[in-house]
Formats: sequence, C-alpha cells, structure tokens
Amino acid sequence: MDAATVELLKAGMRAEGERTAPPRGFPALPMIPGARYTDPSFLDLEQQYLWRRSWLYACHADEIAEPGSFTLFKRTGSPIIVVRGKDGVVRAFYNSCRHRGAPLVKQCSGKIEGLVCGYHGWTYGLDGRLINLRDKRDFVDLDLSKFPLLEVRCESIGNWIFINEDRAAEPLLPHLAPIPNMLEEIQPQQVRFVHKKSYPVRCNVKILLDAFLEVYHLKSIHQNTVDRFLDHRGSFITLWQRGHSLMCTPNRRPDWQDPGTRGMRRIETATEITLSNNPSFNLYPNLVTPIDATGNPFILFWPTGHKSMEIEIVWFAPDWGDEGLSPLWEQRLSNFERILEEDTQFAEQIQESVESGAFRGINLNYQERRIYHWHEELDRRIGPERIPEHLRVKPMLADWIAA
Repeated sequence: MDAATVELLKAGMRAEGERTAPPRGFPALPMIPGARYTDPSFLDLEQQYLWRRSWLYACHADEIAEPGSFTLFKRTGSPIIVVRGKDGVVRAFYNSCRHRGAPLVKQCSGKIEGLVCGYHGWTYGLDGRLINLRDKRDFVDLDLSKFPLLEVRCESIGNWIFINEDRAAEPLLPHLAPIPNMLEEIQPQQVRFVHKKSYPVRCNVKILLDAFLEVYHLKSIHQNTVDRFLDHRGSFITLWQRGHSLMCTPNRRPDWQDPGTRGMRRIETATEITLSNNPSFNLYPNLVTPIDATGNPFILFWPTGHKSMEIEIVWFAPDWGDEGLSPLWEQRLSNFERILEEDTQFAEQIQESVESGAFRGINLNYQERRIYHWHEELDRRIGPERIPEHLRVKPMLADWIAA
C-alpha cells in the first residue's frame, strides 16, 4: 500500500469509530430474498455463471515446485490438472482425454513425466500436446496436432496460482485491481506454503461466507478471542468494482501484537496498516484473506451441494530461508482453528432457518454492506434477465463503490 492509501485507511477507521449514525445519504438496503440461499433453480444459475466463470485460487507454487508435479482441482465439478511443465511454466488442462474422456491422472497430486490416458494409452506432453496413441493405423487421417488437451486459463499473483474456466475472462491482475498492488507489501512472489486443511459444513456456501464479510458478530461469538483485540466499531470498508472489497479493522491498542505471532519472522515491507490493524480482503467470489506481517491465510469457501460446503484454510508465511519453518506455527494454527469453530457453530442451524417457512430474507445494516455488494455482483454475473424478479437484488451501492 502506498502512503496515500495508508493515510486514507487510517482516516477512515477514525471516522468510523467516531460516527453516531450511518453516513449521510447511505441507503436503506432492501431485504435480500432468502430463497437465494435455497431455491434450486437460482443455485443452478449460480453454479453456471459464477463458479465456472470466475478466477479461483487453485494452489501455491510450492505445491507444484518441480517439473512434472501437479495438483488436481475439482472444486467447480470440472476435473482440472494444474501442472508445471518441463519448461517451468504452470498450465492447467481439463483431466479429460480427447479420445473418450477418460482421466489422465487419478491421484489428487503427484509427479509425472507425461499425461497418459489409462484407458487407451493416448499420451500427452506436459504442455498438452498429443504426442502418441496406440494403433494409430486404425484412425483415418488423424492429425495429432488438432487434439491437444483442452486448456484452462491459468494465471498468478506471485506464488499464488488461479484458474478460470471462462476462456473470454478478463486477465487476472486487472480483474482483481487494485488488490494485487495492495498485496505487494506482503511480497506474494516470496511467500511460502505452510499448511492447508478443509472442513465440511452443512449449509449453503453463502451462509458461511457472509460471516467473513462483516465484524458485526464479534461481540456475540468471539468474546474471548477476536473481540479482545479488534474494535469492530472502527471497521472501515472499501467496495470495488467486480465485487471485490476490503474491510480494515483497527486493533484496540495500536501496540498490540497477537501473542501467537511473537517471535515469528516478519515481512519487512509491511505497512503500518498491516502491522497495527486487521486488513481483510475479499477477492470475489470466495477468497477472504486477512493479511499480517508474519503470514496470512487464504480462507476459501467452496460449494459441495445446495446445502453443503467446505471451508478451506491455506496458510502462507514469509520465506524462511535456511532457518526452516518456525515451530510457533503449530500453536498459531491451533489458535485459528478455535476461532474457526466459533465462526461455524451456527451454520447448520442457520441453514435450517432459511429453509423454514418463517424466513423471508436477510436485513443488512451499514456495517454489513459487503454482503449486499457481494449479492449485487452475483446478479451482474448471472445476468438480471435470467433471474426471476422475486429473487433479484436491487442495485443500491453504485455511489459507494470506489473508483
């Protein structure tokens, strides 16, 4: 973050802490229809026009560090191989042989010399070219060059690798602007992979994602954890185009430091905002990352059905060089898991509630406007004309989106 952005965020947090009402001119947000969380036809639209047409985090470069190393991404329902070629370039392909659709890899990760269909032996290079096949004599005028693996868009922010099934999608960096520039202070080209774990939750994916887009809940469910050091009333929110946003929440004491991070290596380029506050980005649609000078998690929200999801936590740290990963990380991961249990405790019951006849919709306040912003962007991506009128969200926040 540059100096002007730092001062803007500091001033914004001060103003939030001092205000006694929503800012002049902020609109009363209409109720978000509850059926957006339960209606199968709406959720099918969401799957088609959001999840399969968005930039989604796939893996960290450390996970596919050597030529031939790969990971299998299946979060959208489409099996996708993310593999590092012999030339060092990371590419993504559908895990589907061009002969009859059989898989080329069956493991979730590993290392290979090439991509070979186990069904009939069609063989592809790590760059996707069809190299050879069994009994070529039986194919009439087959041109191997016309049957490469079908490629998936694959781009990165430093060591973080993203994929997108939409071939016409805007390139990753301008699509996420201004977030990539703001993340430069934590050196994404240097951060190392630490740990990842997924947790199944029995609710629609948006129910849990909503909780990570606001801090209105801190005093209720994080009384003995997060609320002890974050001042939710000073939280300053910035909304950006394409659904992205930032929520910057001040520490209660400027000199406070998480006991779990004391003694850990710190990124020297971290700004005052990151050192003394909690800036949390939402990279639309499903990536939330609160950044810190000692490392940051990617909190990822993945649908596994209309009423089920997984929350995946992937941790990164500054490059530890020859020193090795600090043993303090074990306690840090344990502390975060405790907070996560607090965040997920009501998810299943909320799902039951939104399915009940008593639930009509979601009423949001000024602090919760990131949730409304998220839904406005969902309608833009689906296309309002495809959504039944009673399920649409009325655009209200255009004047509150940063240029």
